[in-house]
Amino acid sequence: MSSARPPPNPPSKPLGPRVAKPTGFLEFGRETPTRRPVAERVHDWLEVYEEFPVEHLKQQAARCMDCGIPFCHQGCPLGNIIPDWNDLVYRSHWRDAIDRLHATNNFPEFTGRLCPAPCETACVLGINSDPVTIKQVELTIIEHAWKEGWVTPQPAKVKTGKAVAVIGSGPAGLACAQQLARAGHEVTLFERDDRIGGLLRYGIPDFKMQKEFIERRMAQMSAEGVTFKPGVNIGFDIDIRELQSQFDAICLAGGATHARNLDVPGRELKGVYLAMEYLPQQNRRVAGDSVPVDESVTAEGKRVIILGGGDTGADCLGTALRQGAREVLQYELLPKPPATRPAENPWPTWPNVYRVSSAHEEGGAREYSILTKALSGENGVLRKLHGVRVEFALEDGRQVMREVPGTEFEEECDLVLLAMGFLGPEKPGMLEQLGVELTDRGNVKADESKMTSIDGVFTAGDMTRGQSLIVWAIAEGRAAARGIDRYLMGETLLP
Repeated sequence: MSSARPPPNPPSKPLGPRVAKPTGFLEFGRETPTRRPVAERVHDWLEVYEEFPVEHLKQQAARCMDCGIPFCHQGCPLGNIIPDWNDLVYRSHWRDAIDRLHATNNFPEFTGRLCPAPCETACVLGINSDPVTIKQVELTIIEHAWKEGWVTPQPAKVKTGKAVAVIGSGPAGLACAQQLARAGHEVTLFERDDRIGGLLRYGIPDFKMQKEFIERRMAQMSAEGVTFKPGVNIGFDIDIRELQSQFDAICLAGGATHARNLDVPGRELKGVYLAMEYLPQQNRRVAGDSVPVDESVTAEGKRVIILGGGDTGADCLGTALRQGAREVLQYELLPKPPATRPAENPWPTWPNVYRVSSAHEEGGAREYSILTKALSGENGVLRKLHGVRVEFALEDGRQVMREVPGTEFEEECDLVLLAMGFLGPEKPGMLEQLGVELTDRGNVKADESKMTSIDGVFTAGDMTRGQSLIVWAIAEGRAAARGIDRYLMGETLLP
């Protein structure tokens, strides 16, 4: 790499004392933002949280203790330097705080809204008290920075003359593209949907993140030199092997979009849909698009059953309630999680505990340990779900599921939404054309630099990790950018 090429993300200046209020965690209790009243928010598609007073936020930042070893770093895949920016917020050094936050995270406004905050569950204070409100501090820092005009384009001072194609515009692709543009490469970001954003755009409901935040970042990235090409399905509209001749490197960031299906009798009935057939339609409606009547899937006036108890299931729940569903049931195959950490799930690991999202507050009923056996209907239209209750027992060191005799049941329903997770990337199209090596789980295999088995072709995000968190996607995108930059230039200054 030429020595004339400056580092794309210069480090912020050193700090003074690490914790300005060492007794803060003794003086202040944990406080989080208030959600808007349910009766109000279920009638709109705006974000559910009310504004959090800055003075309250500074108290929350003051709870960050001088713990010696900040396990929040270990909990965060991005390695966010959390104690530093907590301290800076408490001391009202907002400009330094955003510099320190941006040093490790390209899009804190996305993670501050959507990340489940593994940093908080790894917080040392959380061993015997409530952890620091890290996620809200992060979100407030970035929104304050946007308001003050501190988030500006950072175009490269020196161009390398190298061209890179990034395929997929979710958080991994966006992060990879931004880092590469700042390193001086010409970056083209391809997206098969008609708008940029991947699951941020069409998988996340607007009540969790409004889409103007994507547009805001796109404007910054355009000014940094990223070229966006939505509506181009690489592998179908264009053979990816053509891109190999046009670009010096390629990054595959297409996600893990192969949804787990339901293999039971009646799956073909009208009224049974994958979550990702259902959720994007409502995002399009909110964006002002019209959905053809014969393709429209809505919960209005219907009795809805959601299969899957994770985040996607909760997104379907909140969406169905806002559409005016008559009743919503949410079924989960696994047992109900405990209210607190079990002994075999100790700090600082992610706790498998019972959680209540904003959507669960709004309505619907959750039931656990339920297996769907069949769906039935009349004239090709869904009418009933047939299920049975199950129990899990330990046999030879592994959990075994058994149906409980006599617990068979039927539920009338008009709409069944399948939110049972994802099985990895879709294989037809660009992956088959390239012939990249896959892992045993069917994900794209990559080495330490994020390069695939094909020279010059890299990968990032869920396409290589499998279904995962937004923080992992951004971290993967940044790692792939480092690998690509080193591949093209011999070394890299990217963080």
